[in-house]
Amino acid sequence: MNRPQHGGNPNWAATVAGCPPSLILDFSASISPLGPPPAALAAIKLHIDNLTNYPDPNYPELCQAIASHHNIAPEWVLPGNGAAELLTWAALEFSKLNTTIIPTPAFGDYWRSLQTFGTRIITRSMMMPDGEIGDLDFALRHLPAEIPHALGLIINNPHNPTGQICQQETILPHLERFDLVVIDESFMDFLPPAEQQSLIPFIGQYPNLVVLRSLTKFYSLPGLRLGYCIAHPNRLNRWKNWRDPWPVNALAAAAAIAVLPDTEFQQRTWDWLAPARDRLFEGLKQVSGLHPYPGAANFILVRSDRSVTELQTQLLQQHQILIRDCLSFPELGDKFFRVAVRTIAENDRLVAALQSV
Repeated sequence: MNRPQHGGNPNWAATVAGCPPSLILDFSASISPLGPPPAALAAIKLHIDNLTNYPDPNYPELCQAIASHHNIAPEWVLPGNGAAELLTWAALEFSKLNTTIIPTPAFGDYWRSLQTFGTRIITRSMMMPDGEIGDLDFALRHLPAEIPHALGLIINNPHNPTGQICQQETILPHLERFDLVVIDESFMDFLPPAEQQSLIPFIGQYPNLVVLRSLTKFYSLPGLRLGYCIAHPNRLNRWKNWRDPWPVNALAAAAAIAVLPDTEFQQRTWDWLAPARDRLFEGLKQVSGLHPYPGAANFILVRSDRSVTELQTQLLQQHQILIRDCLSFPELGDKFFRVAVRTIAENDRLVAALQSV
């Protein structure tokens, strides 16, 4: 079995560890350990009979639930089969431009989608001359003079894999410079409302702005494959004409409608994350040879003084723990890994295992 390009592959990890997949403690996928919420499970059971019918291709109830969650009109909402499906249609839009800029390191699926349609890509590295990681503003500050007009820009905020949060005022000037700006906010839900830096409030001012969101990470529903896009209705109508008519299954739609107003689960997640992440960060700092980076999301990027592939193998074989290597991020390679923030007990188990190996 080939090494996976993404996190969350316990079957591959089990072949390395020599144990059943159920025994793998997975820190490679940045999924909340608190879910799925009871409201989601109840909605799935309640709507199980809907499996005998096709969903409404316009998803009016789901669009209204998402719109109410963000205080926008439903025609500005397009649900999808995960944020990845919607990224594909954004990539088709990018292919009509001369050039698309990607600050790197960046989520590998951006290349998958853009290269599908033959988009010209220019990367702007966040890496500083001393090998440390800068920020998005550093990557975009000096664009090459030869870049033509008709520019696209895709970034994620909070940034994956660094976990950095980019302030609204840093991103907004770029909306004046680029013809299409896609902001992947798949991890924004993990920030409490007072700390979020979403660009959704500006969507009406910028017809060139597209915001992608995921419901699978915060609510621990990756198997349902559910995300959504917020953008100008004219753009979303084009995307509807390009794609399959029923991208979201009936049970995923029912679960989303149930969890979006679940303020109790949302507050419990925010109350869990900050202290759990801080404790894990401090624990990683105490492990010789490891250098964690502070971040705002539910994962932590770590630089290692030794080979991460060797470290990953030892953790699997000796402790049945899977960490996310960064080989799919060319700038990071074998000297970085990423770990999800899990429960305090599981985080402590990870730190103890790292200390032992």
